[in-house]
Amino acid sequence: MRVVSLVPSLTEAVARSAPGALAGATDWCTHPPGLDVVRVGGTKNPKTDRIVSLAPDLVIANEEENRAPDLAALRAAGVEVLVTEIRDVPQAFRELARVLDACGVAARPRWLDEAEETWSSLPPPPARLTAVVPIWRRPWMVLGRDTFAGDVLARLGVDHVHATHPDRYPRVPLEELRAAAPDLVVLPDEPYRFTADDGPEAFPGLPCALVSGRHLTWYGPSLAEAPRVLGRALRAARP
Repeated sequence: MRVVSLVPSLTEAVARSAPGALAGATDWCTHPPGLDVVRVGGTKNPKTDRIVSLAPDLVIANEEENRAPDLAALRAAGVEVLVTEIRDVPQAFRELARVLDACGVAARPRWLDEAEETWSSLPPPPARLTAVVPIWRRPWMVLGRDTFAGDVLARLGVDHVHATHPDRYPRVPLEELRAAAPDLVVLPDEPYRFTADDGPEAFPGLPCALVSGRHLTWYGPSLAEAPRVLGRALRAARP
């Protein structure tokens, strides 16, 4: 089985579960560290000719991360493409199982069982908080409806204020974000790399949680430790 992954979190999942199956991955596929495969460009601009030249048995993609025209070009070249859709934590586990099965993984990997058990046994949060969750600035964009990251936060006791917005990743003026007066501003380090010096200064007087984007937005082996890592960062913002 030769697999090309166009989704960083799925790259990590396949690399952990089917060593040697990956023939190619995107430039953004940073895990596992030291992954030695052919790089095929970005998630939004993959080099389809390079992917075809690798003669993969399967290309793994995601309906949100990858562009339909690129996937159509691969299919037109005779390449099988599996497209995932992940909007919440339970769906992530179902889609991970489907991907690994398609990659020829015979036995369900231990990390997947451990991650699912971790999420199914979460204790009720002691209190619920409201949050604004920017994912970009210039312009400001935030989590909206039906997002995996939004569901992750909700299960940890954080309700983001744009969860019912018509758009999944709406552009919202900074003045509106401030006026929402959330209990917390959650600032991940991807896709925009918010840092202590880039992000919190835009929200004076509001607690800001700098969180790992990998643990907030990736659906793969990092799911097992995500509640602990994210919970620690969220608590640190409101000591």
